Amino acid sequence: MQHPHGRHSESGRGPSGPKRKPGGRSHKPRQSAGPGPKDGPKQRTWKAPVELPSGLEPIDLGDGFVARAAALGIELEAKEVRDLGHYLALLLAANTTMNLTAVKDRDDAIEKHLLDSLTLLPVLAEAEPSGEGEPLTIIDIGSGGGLPGLVLAICRRDARVTLLDSTEKKCGFLRHAAKEIGLENVSVLHDRAEVAAQDKSNRRGKFDVVTARAVGRLASLLEITVPFARVGGLCVLTKGQKADEELAEAKGALHLLHAAHAGTVETPTGRVVVIEKLRKTPSAYPREIGEPKRNPLGIETSTGTDAE
Repeated sequence: MQHPHGRHSESGRGPSGPKRKPGGRSHKPRQSAGPGPKDGPKQRTWKAPVELPSGLEPIDLGDGFVARAAALGIELEAKEVRDLGHYLALLLAANTTMNLTAVKDRDDAIEKHLLDSLTLLPVLAEAEPSGEGEPLTIIDIGSGGGLPGLVLAICRRDARVTLLDSTEKKCGFLRHAAKEIGLENVSVLHDRAEVAAQDKSNRRGKFDVVTARAVGRLASLLEITVPFARVGGLCVLTKGQKADEELAEAKGALHLLHAAHAGTVETPTGRVVVIEKLRKTPSAYPREIGEPKRNPLGIETSTGTDAE
């Protein structure tokens, strides 16, 4: 990087060097911290690429898995069970070198990841595509290791599923897993939700269903999910036992975003909060990166003003 005062002679008294103040000391010009124009672009520290697992055998999900899914109102085909087992094998293997999930035990992962993600399918069955003959379009915000997005893509191959995450390594895993499983209905987007939601040509207001799991409290989460939904579309959000408390807290955000609470579905693993988009989202939302989390809509900040 070239010094803002130009190149200096060794004495610091060249034509563009600093001038001596009367009675003061001369100051040695500050050296540039980065490479100059002749040095080329700054070199990044090389890191070995992450090796992603390949050719794994599917994990056996156990005899009771299909029955437990059926109890949720979900009839799984043999191929879907195998693909879910394949996905779980990829997730747990990749998790040994990447931070994809805190759940490392096979049985816990079946319960907390697969079955929990499957609870969204009955809600998706009620969702309608934007046009007759069109596939259902889904975007999963903060997809991480693919939950619930990849699980939904496996069980709804008739739908087009977009997986969005802000971490490139996680996006790399998502692409790899989709390819390994043979999911042709999946696309992966590496971006921040606040940025992607302002893409009026391709993302904003384009999806029938928006999903998110463990991405934050509703008052913040709504601002980075509702803008993706088309008018009449749904945000299907996996929440815990504090869903009612979060809904009360998010009343102001729902109003500002022109959305409404359409219902809450109790499941064996938590609660699914369904939000319907009533009208077009105001162009001011979502705000800049990080702002929805720092100052949730409709909630008074420490200064006593409403965060809008």
